[in-house]
Amino acid sequence: MKKILIAYISRAGHTQQMAEYIAEGLRFSGACEVELKPITDINGAPALAGYDAYLFGAPTYHRTMPPAMEAFLFLAQQAGLAGRAGGAFGSCTHSGDAPLHIFDTMEHVFKMRLTGLGPFKLLEHLVETPEGMRACQDYGRSVAGLLG
Repeated sequence: MKKILIAYISRAGHTQQMAEYIAEGLRFSGACEVELKPITDINGAPALAGYDAYLFGAPTYHRTMPPAMEAFLFLAQQAGLAGRAGGAFGSCTHSGDAPLHIFDTMEHVFKMRLTGLGPFKLLEHLVETPEGMRACQDYGRSVAGLLG
């Protein structure tokens, strides 16, 4: 069974809801054990050890990620995630830049193997619609596909 960590930050609950739907998509693939954790519950790089895949999520505020996610990414860099599977996601009202910045960091700094779907952003008003739920589940399935 593959272990997957979904670490996220969510202020209004939209990105957390996305994380939960993405976890469903991962579980639908069959052989995945998924842990969801707010980034504030992850204390130190050793807490990131032992997972086969990582998904990091943050909402976009003022065209960027929250400062706490930036700090978390510096922590994650110390965890040695090179070669691991992953993806990045987040909710937004318009620009949706946070998932792109996270995805780029995971790809170019951490040297991870990421989903071919790229960074996943979803407008806040679509998160709890049937289409939004399916899009999140599909993103989870795409990361599960990287695990074989």
